[in-house]
Amino acid sequence: MSTDDVVLTAQAAADEAGIAPDPRSAPPVRWGILGAGGISGSFAEAVRRFTNGTVTAVGSRQRTKAESFASAHEIARAHGSYEDLVEDPDVDVVYVGTPHSHHHEHALLALSAGKPLLVEKAFTRNHTEALEVFDAARSADLFVMEAMWTRFLPHVLALREALAAGEIGEVKTFLGSYGARFPFDPSHRAYAPELAGGALLDIGVYPISFAHDLFGAPGNVSANGTLTETGVDGQAVVALDFADGVHAAISTTLWAWTPENITVGGTDGYVTTDRWTYGGGGFTVHAPDGEVRRRYEGFRGEGKQYQAAEVARCLDAGVTQSERMSWQDTLDVLRTLDEIRRQVGVVYPGEE
Repeated sequence: MSTDDVVLTAQAAADEAGIAPDPRSAPPVRWGILGAGGISGSFAEAVRRFTNGTVTAVGSRQRTKAESFASAHEIARAHGSYEDLVEDPDVDVVYVGTPHSHHHEHALLALSAGKPLLVEKAFTRNHTEALEVFDAARSADLFVMEAMWTRFLPHVLALREALAAGEIGEVKTFLGSYGARFPFDPSHRAYAPELAGGALLDIGVYPISFAHDLFGAPGNVSANGTLTETGVDGQAVVALDFADGVHAAISTTLWAWTPENITVGGTDGYVTTDRWTYGGGGFTVHAPDGEVRRRYEGFRGEGKQYQAAEVARCLDAGVTQSERMSWQDTLDVLRTLDEIRRQVGVVYPGEE
């Protein structure tokens, strides 16, 4: 079999299935960015470079920081408070890019100003806080979505299609990892309990949400982990049991580098994804002996434009939820994260 017979782009496969339209085909919207940190910057660039949308304003508690962010990302208006940002009449939708600890507060602030929302993952610290945000959105009839951008990437959608088509037979197992080394600094968001730090909510949420996406909510959760000196999870290993006998093993750590990929095993083959599965990587479908049946090439970059486009389409359609990342999807993932933290022994300030 020639290379041309087995290699295609994930985007082409998703296009053929009609499941990942070009982000530039989505209607234009005017974004306001709440929080001027690194992840907000990558989102602003994705909107600016790859969609028809515009980031019209950014808000920070420090005006100088907002002004610097606005200058770096070609944003017209910088606000020195979050209140001013959400009240800006030229903002159609707010992206919340602050630490997990503040998502609940900032989401409610934007909703009280009548603004629909895209809230960075993890959506809130816990299931209870998420319920309060969704209740407020329901009462205000406003759109809200968790920014689990992986769910909208072409290769993830193509992978779902490949599994549904039976390319590896009946799925039985899922192995996922996400680890990165963060030098210890008690004031860094990764280690600070007051910022809802720890591996799980920062990076472990990716493979856990990925498993949820493929198999639904688990029926059983078992976890072991080790805490940092500050009392957040430094690393954890998680076993999830799903319907139809599917089992998942997931690891996450702040202390070591891992491939950041997944393997899905089936009765007639297996799938391996590239490093940076949760961004622009591709994946390969293997026969039981390891022979490549099909190779889906990814793309360079992260891909936050796909979730931005989903928000734009949902707003244009007048709906309050995304079918791909529904409120229930977010609540299910948070329930799993809550249970993992309970077993590992992580409690954030104010949760007692």
